[in-house]
Amino acid sequence: MNTLTIKKKPIMVLGCTSDAGKSLIVTAMCRLLANRGVNVAPFKAQNMSNNAAITEDGLEMGRAQYLQALAAKIKPSALMNPVLLKPSAETFSQVIINGKVDSYLSNMPWRERKKLIWPNVVTALETLQTQYDQIIIEGAGSPAEINLRDGDIVNMSVALACQADVYLVSDIDRGGSFAHLLGTWACLAKEEQKLIKGFVLNKFRGDPKLLGNAMEWLEEKTGIPTVANLPYHRHQLPEEDSFRLGSTWQRGAINVALIYYPYASNLDEFDALTYQGDINLVPIQNNQDLSVFDAVILPGSKNSGKSLHFLETTGLDKELVKFSQSNKLVLGICGGLQILGNNIKDPLLLEDGDKKGLNLIDLTTTLAHNKATLQKKLQWQGSQLEAYEIHHGESHVLSDSVDSFICKDIGWQQGNVYTSYFHGLFDNAVFYNWFMKQLGGAENGINWKEHVDQELDKLADMFEQHGWL
Repeated sequence: MNTLTIKKKPIMVLGCTSDAGKSLIVTAMCRLLANRGVNVAPFKAQNMSNNAAITEDGLEMGRAQYLQALAAKIKPSALMNPVLLKPSAETFSQVIINGKVDSYLSNMPWRERKKLIWPNVVTALETLQTQYDQIIIEGAGSPAEINLRDGDIVNMSVALACQADVYLVSDIDRGGSFAHLLGTWACLAKEEQKLIKGFVLNKFRGDPKLLGNAMEWLEEKTGIPTVANLPYHRHQLPEEDSFRLGSTWQRGAINVALIYYPYASNLDEFDALTYQGDINLVPIQNNQDLSVFDAVILPGSKNSGKSLHFLETTGLDKELVKFSQSNKLVLGICGGLQILGNNIKDPLLLEDGDKKGLNLIDLTTTLAHNKATLQKKLQWQGSQLEAYEIHHGESHVLSDSVDSFICKDIGWQQGNVYTSYFHGLFDNAVFYNWFMKQLGGAENGINWKEHVDQELDKLADMFEQHGWL
């Protein structure tokens, strides 16, 4: 493996498992260093997530690296995440290279991709090295997954190429942290072990005295110190590739159902609804009576056809039709827009073939190779609204009963059914307030970007107190 030309040695955060907290730690480090005046940038060679963001120049990147760039107080760039995998079937992912769909690589067996993808990783990291004083690199999953080592372009291959100072993180809230750390270290090659500068315990709750001499025991076994014990930190920042499940219908609340079908995407755009506390957002994964809810949202989807098939299989399609007849608000975003329409045409078999929609709004959608990826700013109801597009579909009105919604040719409304290709609407106080007004709720919308920025500073403060920088 070629070694990169190094301007300043990068710091790399690896995890013993997925969801060990790597993304959040990198985010914290980026904001802490930025607050200290360091010209810092994040990097993750390859991300797998259907939560994506769009840069100012219309390129696609992982939501986590986008947030990390904001934490670093710099402009997000696709260079920070040169490879993005977006799952759209059980054994298929759309491959995004340097912000653009690569159909050739998407259809190639994954073990054969490395030789073609790796040069993009090297170029992106080398370019960032010339632009920033410090790079903070995030790994993926675990570097000890032996079955995946030969195709690795995101963990130890990157660490070795740039000779990064590596810190290995374990989620102590799950239990078994010291075994995870020791076992992961033992699975690495000698030259890889030499790069590990410290172990990190993450998501700790309780009295640190309960750890006893475990850290000394681990250092005796490995020669590597445990450099930080980070507390469990509750935050209101976007998740990398998941959504907070568990909310249920609550008596006396404004209850909004979020249809959580397979391949749902960009769910972080509903954080403003989740955290502002004026409504109770309930993810719906199984067939149930929707009539008790005040509104229903159908989110984006990486595969609208398969998401629609899920609704039909579970019977949720019939519940949605019944709900729409109650004159309560139905909102469809991107893939949700397509599902609510009359049909989805897929002549190129980009997703799941032609499908009949729910017929709740007179629209037809055709999936095309060209993918719309752009940021948008416009005036709506007397305020500026910022959003972004990220979709293959092109939708068209089929009847005069359909009106434009927010922006012509991007969103439509028919009766109580509202749709838009715009993501990020709830980040805008003007849209949040419009939505709450329809439900008879409090119009308490805030500037969500400012709120996220404050959360980043809180995260940095936590890391400054308990971290190792």
